[in-house]
Amino acid sequence: MKKYIVDRFEEDFVVLEEETGGSINIKRELLPDANRGDVLTEENGAFIIDEQETLERKKRISEKMNKLFEKKKNL
Repeated sequence: MKKYIVDRFEEDFVVLEEETGGSINIKRELLPDANRGDVLTEENGAFIIDEQETLERKKRISEKMNKLFEKKKNL
């Protein structure tokens, strides 16, 4: 099972970031109703939003951003 992160939308395509750091373009019609930052898994050619992984990823990013802004505030 491969994992991807929705990076951005470009016209009829969605740019997905691969775990290896590369990226692929997939037609929007082949994906579920995903948003930027969602984690997708691909199995047998079908893409599914991994809700749990998406929430955990967004939480980690939010915590990092809060720490960064706290440091800047204290300078």
